[in-house]
Amino acid sequence: MNQGKNQGLLAELKLLLRSVPSLTVTVFIVATISMNLLANKSINLPFSWLALDCGIIVSWIIFLCMDMITRRFGPKAATMLSVVSIAVNLGMCLVFYLGSLIPGTWGESYVDGSETVINTALNHTFGGTWYVLLGSTIAFFVSAVVNNFVNWYIGRAIRKDQGFAVYACRTYISTGIGQFVDNLIFALIVSHNFFGWTLTQCIMCAFTGAIVELLCEVVFSPIGYRISNRWKEEGVGNEYLAKYPVKE
Repeated sequence: MNQGKNQGLLAELKLLLRSVPSLTVTVFIVATISMNLLANKSINLPFSWLALDCGIIVSWIIFLCMDMITRRFGPKAATMLSVVSIAVNLGMCLVFYLGSLIPGTWGESYVDGSETVINTALNHTFGGTWYVLLGSTIAFFVSAVVNNFVNWYIGRAIRKDQGFAVYACRTYISTGIGQFVDNLIFALIVSHNFFGWTLTQCIMCAFTGAIVELLCEVVFSPIGYRISNRWKEEGVGNEYLAKYPVKE
């Protein structure tokens, strides 16, 4: 029975990957990989209570993609693609780790007297740390599920008007909650346990980070709205939706 269920999910995933525009899937996956690399660099801020990293540059893209996919294909489809993105990211992390083990010198490490230190730092940056990868993977998966289903249920609750106002309402609320969950879980798993952050610091940084990331979503949400409308007008995903209908 489980084997049949797994085969059914695999068949659904194959059809989904054929149905969602390849550029959207590509941007989604590239943004996920880039976010984890950029997160290694913290941003210098004048406020001690605010902690952000450079992953914020692309993290909003991930939630924008999930919101577009949820609106057209439903929360299950968006979550399945999130799992695909996680799997590809883990594969790339393995590639980066193997690359960091290969004897050699990074081009940027050629600084008189500092070659070894810089080269080691670059190897550690790309090689990663197991608990950071574990924390980010769990945080992203949980936040994706939260974002996708909160977005969908808000859309179902507001049935009369499906214009931009409704799209904005469902995406802003789901993104704010999803980003907060993402930041908080990562802070609790990694920062609290391995870097000694207090619970107050974890909550404050999760909240402030979510606000900043939500502002990016607000700025670019009209693009997601137009793209998802175009998908519907052009019949993108009709084959998938005919076989796996999404309840309105």
